[in-house]
Amino acid sequence: MTHLAPYADHDLADLADLVNSAYRGELATQGWTHESYLLGGQRTDEASLRADLAAKPGATILVLRDAPDAKPHACVWVEPAGGNAWYVGMVTVSPLRQAGGIGRIMLDAAEAHARERGGASMQMTVISVRDTLIAWYERRGYALTGETQPFPYDDERFGEPQRDDLAFVVMRKAL
Repeated sequence: MTHLAPYADHDLADLADLVNSAYRGELATQGWTHESYLLGGQRTDEASLRADLAAKPGATILVLRDAPDAKPHACVWVEPAGGNAWYVGMVTVSPLRQAGGIGRIMLDAAEAHARERGGASMQMTVISVRDTLIAWYERRGYALTGETQPFPYDDERFGEPQRDDLAFVVMRKAL
């Protein structure tokens, strides 16, 4: 049985470890969502998560674990983005559990969270060269908007870029 609930403050260190293990480093390469070929360094840390949550009223991280007291094996960030739109990001599943439908469960949970709070649409940003990931989101109803955002090359919180052609594409889905 699994347990899905909003994060607790004591989860933040474990969540930073989970996110880093899924996107960067050696363990990440065991899953299909890793981006270590694009970015080095860490993806996040406990202090950044804490600061981002404090700075964004209404933001939360939904956490999936095997039992209420177990370490998380999946998470998703969700926050109000203005009007009836909500932002979803940091969809994370442990590389040891990927390709089993958990990412879909997390995305569905984020959408339900937003809908319960009056959300009418979801939006996200994805690194433009992540074709497989973009296609995965498209299969879940997200569409490219044609909007792009520059990659923050000068902000080490986003990692150490391994290429000079990175940008974010914006995707949206009506709820």
